[in-house]
Amino acid sequence: MSSDQQSALLPHRRLRSAVLFMPGDDLHKIQTGASLGVDSVVMDLEDGVALNRKAAARNVVCEALQTIDFGPTERLIRLNTSVSGLEHDDLFQTVSAHPDGYVLPKVESAEAIRSVSHWLAQIEERHNWEVGAIRLLAVVETARGIMNLNEIAAADGRLRALIFGAEDLAGDIGATRSKEGWEIFYGRSAVVLAARAHDLQAIDTVYVAFNDDDGLREDARRALQMGYDGKLAIHPRQVPIIHDAFTPNAEEIAHARALMQIFEEHQRNGTGAFEFYGKMVDMPMLRAAQRILQRAGFSSQ
Repeated sequence: MSSDQQSALLPHRRLRSAVLFMPGDDLHKIQTGASLGVDSVVMDLEDGVALNRKAAARNVVCEALQTIDFGPTERLIRLNTSVSGLEHDDLFQTVSAHPDGYVLPKVESAEAIRSVSHWLAQIEERHNWEVGAIRLLAVVETARGIMNLNEIAAADGRLRALIFGAEDLAGDIGATRSKEGWEIFYGRSAVVLAARAHDLQAIDTVYVAFNDDDGLREDARRALQMGYDGKLAIHPRQVPIIHDAFTPNAEEIAHARALMQIFEEHQRNGTGAFEFYGKMVDMPMLRAAQRILQRAGFSSQ
């Protein structure tokens, strides 16, 4: 399939099927995360670090970025919230180590993203780095954030993904968390819809019971069915389970590749709709096939 035909279906993007959080003040744990082959490691300066360890965590994160070989793993830093008074120092004291991007917690407005993007543009210009190259991922985990999803998703060109935070949302609205998750289902669905509407990735919430492998497996499968591209992990043991849930099997890959190949042949012959395994093929089916191939790693950026 030509690149033009592929672009007409779905934008290419790097895989973020498993996004692993590691406390920013623990160099050994960050080293462990970097060695797992996970898609993205988030060095956390927010919830994973005690208040009296914030300054130390910034130094540890800088050391990790400068000394650890992450290989192809995306290197992200989660900042503290803008209202904490720590966000500015988090950013300006770690950006010299040149992470791939930042994760912004509890995003409730487009301005929360634009302000960080503005700071980054100034820093990139000062260092003669490519302006706009440092990525942003936004965690939406409050009632206000859910209600403002459309403006958040459209906020800035640096934004690559929306991340759903179920635990904080439940606390914010006074809900009681359940395994079924109906109390946060609206927010979980809304994040996917907003991400798709703005060509962003959608990353699902953490599964806090990190010893419950079966529960995580089911929760990850449900997220995939809802349209999510990946899921947060809070423990290394969760990574292979999440990867397995979001990685297509050989049969799914073969079916998708065959469909895309036949589509290309029909395009060359000037044929529109066509039949494939007893079903009439249309654009939604083609997009679904390409999503399978992207999840399998056949295209990324």
